[in-house]
Amino acid sequence: MILGIDEVGRGPWAGPLVVGAVVLGDAEIDGLTDSKKLTKKKRDILDVIIRKQAAGIGLGWVHADEIDAIGLSAALRIATIRAVDQITATYHEIIIDGTINFLQETTKGQYVTTLPKADLLIQSVSAASIVAKVARDAYMAEQDGVYPGYGFTSHVGYGTAAHRLAIEKLGVTPLHRLSFAPLVKYDTSALIEKNVNTTKAIGDAAEVVASQYLSDAGHEILERNWRTRFCEIDIISIKGAAYYFTEVKYRKSALQGSGLEVITTKKQQQMKFAAELFAAKHRIKGSDLYLGAVAASGTPPKVADFLVLE
Repeated sequence: MILGIDEVGRGPWAGPLVVGAVVLGDAEIDGLTDSKKLTKKKRDILDVIIRKQAAGIGLGWVHADEIDAIGLSAALRIATIRAVDQITATYHEIIIDGTINFLQETTKGQYVTTLPKADLLIQSVSAASIVAKVARDAYMAEQDGVYPGYGFTSHVGYGTAAHRLAIEKLGVTPLHRLSFAPLVKYDTSALIEKNVNTTKAIGDAAEVVASQYLSDAGHEILERNWRTRFCEIDIISIKGAAYYFTEVKYRKSALQGSGLEVITTKKQQQMKFAAELFAAKHRIKGSDLYLGAVAASGTPPKVADFLVLE
């Protein structure tokens, strides 16, 4: 009863990263191997069989905007967590293709074995690579209709010569990973963020005041400055059955603005990743998770606003 895990889409310039997770159970399926060694026709046939016979299947998706916001390393971890969270079948061991334990930050990390070439050696990992590959390829083929002219069906987002020429002619799409070196020149968001009139002096005093504000509003403060090597959150609190992950923004003067405008979509993606990682690490399921933002200003700091972000 092995839970096999493998990913596809680590290297493309466009499209999602997809992690497959499969428990085969008692299923015996001939022909399972690394999805890259199979023809498209054979992968499609095996995908149908796996979906019919496997005890459990999960797919974890991370799209380009999230990859740009949190980085590829963090994206691999959150995609793996999302895939594993879909598995309800019983399993006794987790095997991840490669050398990195993407579940290390969670309670399941201790049960993981990493194994290079596991997609060639372990059938459940082979199955995971196949269902992930088929799902991602089908998604990219659908994008040809949404973004004609890029040839996503043929190169599925990889940096081929034809793909490069299409970008030079048509520009980038929301599918493109602008944090990847060949496409960085198309990213204007970094320039916009640099031009925002804001101070970087976010004092500890502002976080203390924000924590007290949330406590007065009925929140129980669970963590302050919670961080891993991949992400951090200023304040984590719980109110009722809901968890709040709050960023604190401080301005010396209210005339400079609230500071909340610098919580960009990219920043919200980073906060979302941190919330999901915290939930996975602490086995939080069935509870609502909210992203929050506190604006503080003045000397000494006072809370000007608290928003729950959509």
